[in-house]
Amino acid sequence: MYLDFLAGFLFYIALVLTAVFILIFHFVPQYGQTHIMVYIGVCSLVGSISVMSVKALGIALKLTFSGMNQLLYPQTWAFTLVVASCVITQMNYLNKALDTFNTAVVSPIYYVMFTSLTILASVIMFKDWDRQTPTQIITEMCGFITILSGTFLLHKTKDMVDGPSLTTSISMRSLKHEEEDGFDEGVPLKRQDT
Repeated sequence: MYLDFLAGFLFYIALVLTAVFILIFHFVPQYGQTHIMVYIGVCSLVGSISVMSVKALGIALKLTFSGMNQLLYPQTWAFTLVVASCVITQMNYLNKALDTFNTAVVSPIYYVMFTSLTILASVIMFKDWDRQTPTQIITEMCGFITILSGTFLLHKTKDMVDGPSLTTSISMRSLKHEEEDGFDEGVPLKRQDT
């Protein structure tokens, strides 16, 4: 059972690291400035590993503070090194994404990708769904879809507010009718100070 869990999670880590190296060395130089998913992909993939490493480091520190010193084991220091390198990589590429693209676009995409990949890593590492009933799994999936839908709607409604204003569309419509009718009715759309 333990080796089965370990093999699955090590495969996930190998897949993530391969994807990150391909993104960094192949896609970032060519498409980093034009495609938002390149920078955010690196951040999200590395972020899913950092969350799992922080969990392991937190357990080690909790055991150390309760009297069982875990600082003697090399695994504790390995997780510390993984957390530090993941956080540095995440911050570097997140800052590049924020410098290059609009924050209102980066934030929801990063949130959704990071959350999705962290849930996937957690399911693989902790085998969460093995101990849950189908009702619990469906409830979790519905909650996750609700979060994704809310993020999508917030992003879309933000675009609707930034679109042409009501005043502009009314002005354009009245200008069109003036040209067709040949006369100006002169309906003011704003209060005019005299």
